[in-house]
Amino acid sequence: MTFLEEIARRRTFGIISHPDAGKTTLTEKLLLFGGAIQEAGAVKNNKIKKGATSDFMEIERQRGISVATSVLAFIYQDKKINILDTPGHKDFAEDTFRTLTAVDSVIVVIDVAKGVEPQTEKLVEVCRMRSIPMLVFINKLDREGKDAFDLLDEVEQKLGLTVTPMSFPIGMGYDFKGIYNIWEKKLNLFSGDNKTSISEGIEFDDLSNPELDKIVGEKAADTLREEIELISEVYPEFNRNDYLEGNLQPVFFGSALNNFGVKELLDAFIEIAPSPQPKKAEERLVDSKEQKMTGFVFKIHANMDPKHRDRLAFIKIVSGTFKRNAPYLHVRNGKKVKFSSPNAFFAEKKEIVEESFPGDIVGIHDTGNFKIGDTLTEGEELNFKGIPSFSPEHFRYVNNADPMKSKQLFKGLDQLMDEGVAQLFTLDMNGRKVIGTVGALQYEVIQYRLEHEYGAKCSYENLSVHKACWVEPEDIKNEEFKEFKRVKQRYLAKDKQGQLVFLADSEFTIQMTQSKYPTVKLHFTSEFKN
Repeated sequence: MTFLEEIARRRTFGIISHPDAGKTTLTEKLLLFGGAIQEAGAVKNNKIKKGATSDFMEIERQRGISVATSVLAFIYQDKKINILDTPGHKDFAEDTFRTLTAVDSVIVVIDVAKGVEPQTEKLVEVCRMRSIPMLVFINKLDREGKDAFDLLDEVEQKLGLTVTPMSFPIGMGYDFKGIYNIWEKKLNLFSGDNKTSISEGIEFDDLSNPELDKIVGEKAADTLREEIELISEVYPEFNRNDYLEGNLQPVFFGSALNNFGVKELLDAFIEIAPSPQPKKAEERLVDSKEQKMTGFVFKIHANMDPKHRDRLAFIKIVSGTFKRNAPYLHVRNGKKVKFSSPNAFFAEKKEIVEESFPGDIVGIHDTGNFKIGDTLTEGEELNFKGIPSFSPEHFRYVNNADPMKSKQLFKGLDQLMDEGVAQLFTLDMNGRKVIGTVGALQYEVIQYRLEHEYGAKCSYENLSVHKACWVEPEDIKNEEFKEFKRVKQRYLAKDKQGQLVFLADSEFTIQMTQSKYPTVKLHFTSEFKN
């Protein structure tokens, strides 16, 4: 295959939703269709003993939630599909925001009973800011839920989207008969007994055919005819350009747990979704079809395999061909690096790849050289933007609970912070370590991982900080900045990059500080100095 054909057959997308809408289950079922796994394991279903393929961390298996983005790839109808399954839990939103910098399109999963939930709103807002094409999957139709038209209205109003249904349910919950696929003019009947295998649809291009009454019953058939007619009058027709520009969102209905409506989603997705797109760097726009390799690190994961204590940096290839053992420039360090065993991910298995193309995600063994946001090129100085560190919302002192293991504790904290699990601040005054997180659940994850992966124990102590503000003085030498440092010294710390941070105890303090020291700028994300 030529280079351009390789790009054209790739689809790299993320799956986003509120926790519990069925994101990981949908990922599993997509893998099932790709033949990447033989049997899907429902995340919380005890009847099927197999855990979900994409939740490889022990803590995820215990709680039935995803806490880290996992990367999975499979081939379907000769398309190479890269899925990034993101954590839905709001405590891990930062990981999700970063992942969205590495995808070309997104599938938004919505629970039919709960409708649009707060976390979905936040994530969709990020996608809209970046004009990422979105496709909506309304899940769990085998349960009682909201009326389909009400849901479509809710998606339009709460998420600010313009939707067009590509499939439509026949009944719901107890009366759920199946789905009419508007896109392919097919009828899919629901039996509810094939949770782990794949079901076939019936071709049905004419809804006025009396056969329909025999298949689903007269009442359901009449309702379906009315609803489909209403759809054609009320909703815009699907237009691929509008979808690619982020102005139109196709909607599919189904039940991922029962493997229903997933194939329709996947078939339409590979046909309409974009292949790898150009990406904006600070210096210029990088087109995916350029011959020279560029890529950036959007995620770092330590201890993917606890036996080896390895650490992987995930690199999204933006342009060119990434080759094993070829030298690339690590732009931030200014050094050339080679990779002897770059990994690609195929469901549960990692395999070493000789070459990768734009849209692919490559895992690289990292001994601590990489940070999130780093760029690799064939020599050009490029920096890809858009991977911020947000100000944390929770702050705690971290104490060593086992004095014999302080080396392990510091190593563990260092590596977990590189992963972006949380942020570490060191107080200027006494050198105490403070961990800042977006959500409280991260403290449990850090404690658990320190103990099980590094053999270190830590305890926490509360600290009343409202926000971490990154400090940018107009002039380091001026008197005002010196006074600011003297007066606020108890609240000053350094982040992991050595940048000065002011830990403010309230919104009021921030306002007072800004009016008292106008030449000292305070930022709530650290991206201004990347």
